[in-house]
Amino acid sequence: MTGVPEPSQTFAKPGRLFVVSGPSGSGKSTLVARALADLPRPIHVSVSATTRPPRPGERHGIDYYFWTPDQFDQAIHNDQFIEWAHVHGHRYGSLRSEVEPYLAQGIDVLLEIDVQGADTVRRLYPQAKCIFVMAPSLADYEKRLRARGTESEESLQRRLQTAQYELQQAARYDCVIVNDDLERAAAALRACLSC
Repeated sequence: MTGVPEPSQTFAKPGRLFVVSGPSGSGKSTLVARALADLPRPIHVSVSATTRPPRPGERHGIDYYFWTPDQFDQAIHNDQFIEWAHVHGHRYGSLRSEVEPYLAQGIDVLLEIDVQGADTVRRLYPQAKCIFVMAPSLADYEKRLRARGTESEESLQRRLQTAQYELQQAARYDCVIVNDDLERAAAALRACLSC
């Protein structure tokens, strides 16, 4: 779904907020795209802002808002974020403009954010449904991250250390999905988004 809803639209109840988290290499983005392709109702996928450079094929305003550190600082100063964090040497944040207008108009919103961001969102939106996506094993994370070809060895090792911490947080989520088979995991995610 694209575009901010028109203010004249009214709905009986606000939209629901979903949070999808998981370590780098868990396949969150691929899984979300696959699950939403067959979901019978629209969900707005919030586009996050980041200071990291785009990976090959990523587009500004579609995959992320790729901002300079100064732009990010200005957004913090202007209270434009619901949450933001330093992750793997860069900053990421969820914009209010990508969440609040949609919820107010009765449109469900999905945030794909890290564990740290999910904690903040839980405090602000206790009704949010939180979903954790994980690979079958730590070896799978390393294999998937190496296959990306976008990480230095130092960055890859840092992401694997973070993954170990994040996996310990999985029990705090409403749903946990093991992404070992894309179709099965997509069906599990659709089920979580439907209840």
